[in-house]
Amino acid sequence: MRKRKPKSRPLAPDPRYGDPLVTQFVNNMMWQGKKSTAYRIFYDAMDIVKERTNGEEHAAWKKALNNVMPQVEVRSRRIGGATFQIPTEIRAKRKMSIGMKWMIRFARLRSGKGMAEKLAAEIYAASKGEGAAVKRKEDTHRMAESNRAFAHFRI
Repeated sequence: MRKRKPKSRPLAPDPRYGDPLVTQFVNNMMWQGKKSTAYRIFYDAMDIVKERTNGEEHAAWKKALNNVMPQVEVRSRRIGGATFQIPTEIRAKRKMSIGMKWMIRFARLRSGKGMAEKLAAEIYAASKGEGAAVKRKEDTHRMAESNRAFAHFRI
């Protein structure tokens, strides 16, 4: 076990919106250290969202992220020879990172031409409460609800 908790490094805000969350999202989306490519994809996607939402692209992205973030998750715990799925609350930072990763993952799995279009489609769908990432959140919540009986095993 580690002696002390590592210090969290502050993220620099992104150039267009001045939001550190956008930087975190781009860092999650980045492949092979190609940060400028990831930024270009993200901003292209935001331009597509801007056309669809009539100018409120950053607010639509924030709303989409809120709609995708899970509140509870199930964790496996072995008790007396049986494995139980125990529902637990999620920390705020973990909620955010899970939501971002789900949105990126399901955008990549979408059919379409180019990552920017796929990401824009996922952001737009999630902001309306639809899409694969929102479905994943609902499935996670449903799983936690069905295993609520084992909540007393929580540590």
